[in-house]
Amino acid sequence: MTTTQEKNTATLIHLSTLTQFFFPFGNYLFPMLIWSFKKDKSEFVDHNGKQTLNFQLSLLLYTIVLAFIAIPTLLYSIFNNVTFDQFENGDFAIEQLSAGNITGILVIGLTSLFILCILKVVEFFLVIYAAVKSNNGERYRYPLAINFLK
Repeated sequence: MTTTQEKNTATLIHLSTLTQFFFPFGNYLFPMLIWSFKKDKSEFVDHNGKQTLNFQLSLLLYTIVLAFIAIPTLLYSIFNNVTFDQFENGDFAIEQLSAGNITGILVIGLTSLFILCILKVVEFFLVIYAAVKSNNGERYRYPLAINFLK
C-alpha cells in the first residue's frame, strides 16, 4: 500500500520537471535531487523518479536530434537563396525568401521545428497527467520514454 507521503513525493517529482520554465536544466536537477533523497525509502517513489528522469532524458535526445535536422537545413535554405554580398551591403530583405524559393529541405527544417514545438506542449500535458496518476497511487510510464535508468 502506498502512503500519502509517497504519493505526494512522487507527484512532486513529476511536477518539479516544470521548473525548466524558470531555471535552466531544472527539469533534470530538481527531480534528480528529490528522487536521490527518497529512492531508498520507497519503491513507488523510486519508480516514479526513474520514469520522470527517463522521460526528460528521452526528450533531451529527441530535441537534440530535431535540432541537428532543423538548424542546418534552415541555414542551408537561407544561405542558398541569399548571397553574402546582400548581407554585407544590407540589401537582405525577407521578401527574398519568397514562396518560390521554398525547397524540400526548407520544409524538412520547418517540420522539425514544428515537431519540436508539439513535443514541448505534449511534454507539459504528460507531466501533469503523470502527476495526477502518481497522486492517485498508480504507477505511470511515460510513452516514448527510453529506459536509461532501470
